[in-house]
Amino acid sequence: MAKKKASAAKASTKLQIRSWIETFEIGKEPKTKNEMTGFVYFLGSEDANKLNGLVEEHALAWQMESLKKNDKEFIYFIGLQGPVWILRPRGKNSVGHDGLLDEATYTWARDQFGSLVAHFKAHHVKSLRIEFSGTEKVQELGALVGLDMAPYNYRQFVDGKQLVDLPKVTLLKTSDDFDKSLLKEASIRARAVTLARHLVNLPPNDLNPKSYSDLATKNMSWGKNLKVTVWDEKKLAAEKMGLHLSVGQGAAHGPRMVHLKYRPTKKSGLKPVAFVGKGITFDTGGLDIKPSSAMRLMKKDMGGSATVFALALWASESQYPGPLDFYLALAENAVDANAFRPSDIVTARNGMKVEIDNTDAEGRLVLADVLDVACKQKGSDDPEYVIDVATLTGAIKVGLGAEIAGLFSNDDDLANELTKAGQRAGDLNWRMPLFEKYWGDLSSPFADCKNSGGGFGGAITAALFLQKFVGGKKWAHLDIYAWADRASGAIGSSGGSGQAVQCLIEFLESRQ
Repeated sequence: MAKKKASAAKASTKLQIRSWIETFEIGKEPKTKNEMTGFVYFLGSEDANKLNGLVEEHALAWQMESLKKNDKEFIYFIGLQGPVWILRPRGKNSVGHDGLLDEATYTWARDQFGSLVAHFKAHHVKSLRIEFSGTEKVQELGALVGLDMAPYNYRQFVDGKQLVDLPKVTLLKTSDDFDKSLLKEASIRARAVTLARHLVNLPPNDLNPKSYSDLATKNMSWGKNLKVTVWDEKKLAAEKMGLHLSVGQGAAHGPRMVHLKYRPTKKSGLKPVAFVGKGITFDTGGLDIKPSSAMRLMKKDMGGSATVFALALWASESQYPGPLDFYLALAENAVDANAFRPSDIVTARNGMKVEIDNTDAEGRLVLADVLDVACKQKGSDDPEYVIDVATLTGAIKVGLGAEIAGLFSNDDDLANELTKAGQRAGDLNWRMPLFEKYWGDLSSPFADCKNSGGGFGGAITAALFLQKFVGGKKWAHLDIYAWADRASGAIGSSGGSGQAVQCLIEFLESRQ
C-alpha cells in the first residue's frame, strides 16, 4: 500500500509547464561576454539581396561564393561570429488530394525551427539572435510554437531541469515591430501540446484513474471559467454506465469520468462543442490478454484523454469565446478475478445490451457511455458537435501510419472542417468510411450487439459501434496513435506526441 500511495502522490504534484519563448527579449541586440552566440534568420519571402547581405556579414571569405549560390531551404555554416542558420521556405508542388495533405506554411516553420533546438544544444550556444525578415504572422507563429515544443524532454521535466541548457534569445523583425501577442499565443499552444505529451509519458504506476482525476481537480491552475466534476464508481453506477464500469472493475483503482466544463466570461453566440477522450491508463487487454510486445506502450492508451485535457487547458488560458465541454473516460483494463469476461452481457447507459466478444476492445466501451452523457446534455449545454479522440484501433495505424489520424463522421461539413484544420496545423487526419454494411460483423444472438467483430475493417466497426451512442448528434471520431517513435521536427524526443491537439485548436479557432 505504501508504494501505491507514493506513486499517487508523485503523480499529483502540480504540473508546471514552463515556456522557453516567454523568456525571449524583443527588439534588443544580444549582450555577450565571451559567449558562443548563434544567429538565426527566417526569410519569409524570396530576397536574394537579403541573403547576399547576410552571407557577406557572417561568412568567411572562402565560404561566400558557394553560400550565395545555395538554393536550399536550410543553410548552415560557422561564420565569423558563430554558427549561422538561414531558413527560407521554397514553393512546393501539391501532392494532390485537394491540398489536404500538403505541408502548410505554419507546419514548415514549426518543424524547421523545432529541429534547430537540438543544434543549439549541440553547439552549446549561450546567446541566440533570431531575426524575421519578410515573414507573415502564420510563419512567425509556427516558428515560435516549434521553438517552444521542441525542448520538452520527460527526464528533464520530472527532474526539474526544464530549459536549463537553452540559450538566451533576442527576437528582431526587420520591417516592423514584432507582434508581442504572438509569444503568448504560441506559448499557450505549445504548452497544451507539451501537457498532452507529458500525460502520455507518465508511467502507469503513477497515472491511474484516481490520480488522473485528482490531477484535474487539485493540481491544475484552471481559470475561473472552467469547473471540474468527477464521477466515481458510485456515481457511474447510479448513472447506469455499465460499459464504463465493466472495463475498470478488475483494477485496484476504479473507473472515473471527469467533466471539465468551460464557459467564457462574456456572453457568446456560439453553441457548445463537446470533446470526449478515451483514458485507459493502462491496457493489458484484460482476460483476452495482449502479447507482451503489444503491451509495451499501453500506458499511451489514454492518449485521447490527454488530447482533450490539453485542449481544455488551451481553452481556459486563451479565453476561448465559446462554451466547451471536455470529458475524460478513465479506467484501467486489468487482469483480476473481478475482471469482465468474454461472453459477459453488459447494459450501457443508453439501454443497449452489449455482448463482450473481446475484452481488448475496451476503449469503445468507456467512450460509449461517456458519449451518451455528452450527447444528452440539455438546454444551453446541448452540444452542436460532439468529437471523440481515442487510441482506439491498431487497424487505423496499419492503414494510415503513425502521423495521420483516422477520421470518421456522420456530418460532411464537420468532417471537412476537421480535415482542413488538421492540414493547416500540420496535425493531419483523413476521412474513413462509416460503411453500415459492416455493422453486421457486430451482430449477436444474445444481445443488441457485440463489442468487436471480424478481423477486417476493425477501425470502421469500432467507429460504427460508437455511432450508436451519439443519438443523431453531429459527431466525429478521431482514431489516433498518440506516440512518436522517434524525434522529428518540433517533437524533440520520442514518446507522447500530443496528436490532434493542434488540429482541434485550429478547428476551434476557425469557429470564432
